[in-house]
Amino acid sequence: MGTWRIPYNQPHFGPRERANLESVLAGGHSQGDGPFTKKAERQLRELTGSGHVLLTGSCTSALELCALLADLRAGDEVIMPSWTFSSTANAFVLRQATPVFVDVSPETLTLDLGAVERAITPRTRGVVVVNYAGFGPDMQALDALCRAYGLILFEDAAQAVGATQSGRHYGTFGKLGCYSFHGTKNIVAGEAGALLTDDAELALRAEILREKGTDRSLFLRGEVDKYTWRECGSSYLPSEFAAAVLMAQLEAEPHINGRRRHIWQRYQAGLAGLARAGQLALAAPLPQDSGNGHIFWLQCRDAETLGALRGHLLEAGINAVTHYVPLHSAPAGQRYGRTVGPLDVTDRAAETLLRLPVWADMPDEAVDTVLEAVSDFFASPVRPQTQATTS
Repeated sequence: MGTWRIPYNQPHFGPRERANLESVLAGGHSQGDGPFTKKAERQLRELTGSGHVLLTGSCTSALELCALLADLRAGDEVIMPSWTFSSTANAFVLRQATPVFVDVSPETLTLDLGAVERAITPRTRGVVVVNYAGFGPDMQALDALCRAYGLILFEDAAQAVGATQSGRHYGTFGKLGCYSFHGTKNIVAGEAGALLTDDAELALRAEILREKGTDRSLFLRGEVDKYTWRECGSSYLPSEFAAAVLMAQLEAEPHINGRRRHIWQRYQAGLAGLARAGQLALAAPLPQDSGNGHIFWLQCRDAETLGALRGHLLEAGINAVTHYVPLHSAPAGQRYGRTVGPLDVTDRAAETLLRLPVWADMPDEAVDTVLEAVSDFFASPVRPQTQATTS
């Protein structure tokens, strides 16, 4: 990242992270489920209002726990957007369930609820909503739809820590919610995640599954005399090192997300004129949404303009990046899943979307530089297409 005049992203670290890591080294408890794990879980409960929070080694691990807790079997179907990362589908494919890919809305690139309802069959067991860029669809309407059809609502809120809709935190709308603290996210721990639920029975079972299928957590609390193998689980706990960093990051969450929201709003205001002129398209989240500034995206009119704009920014030392190859067009998506209806919005996003730099310590002057570079590009004749690669 040091080669870029303005990198795409870089984490915010303060002295507390180092102090917490030194405390782990001095204390001798480096494995998972130690004091920092417990403290970070409490912080997340207080932040989100979720009844139960369990740290995991990654958001991928949390998603795999969701599939295990739902007792999915071969032949079951789970509806999800194609506009997402592979982990969203992998968790369910590992249980031999079929991911059913549907389109997203152009305003937020999150689930199109009409497309979801059209994809429901007698085999459908659940719906995965992905809170792309810290925003979501109408979650109350989605929850009502799932309840009407007796479906489990899974929430892949990997990108949405600290973001809310109508004052309620993403990750807490579904039966099961998942967060990511990967090094590319707002709140980071290197590699870590979390599972959220208000269901006490599911939380207890999740404790067993993440401890290699044993009731070791109950043993450590003195609830059983010895621990034993109860279910087919796996090792889903993060180390205390990750939890120690996460605890410090969560203390800084108001600053980190507040600053990123500020940058997101500056971009949105600064590019509004180009959007009104039809030069590009911007996200249009629901008015009840309070994002977390995880991603600021724009869409160009076509792939050629995207390539040229990205090339222009790269020449200026600004690392702007594209995003997903949609799952329905990926080799594994075609092998393991199926698609319902046209995915025109998803396909267009894959061809025309560009993400601008956002990070908590990004100075206002750097935001001005990015805005000026984008404006200069559209004020000048269109340049030849520059090859763009997904990052």
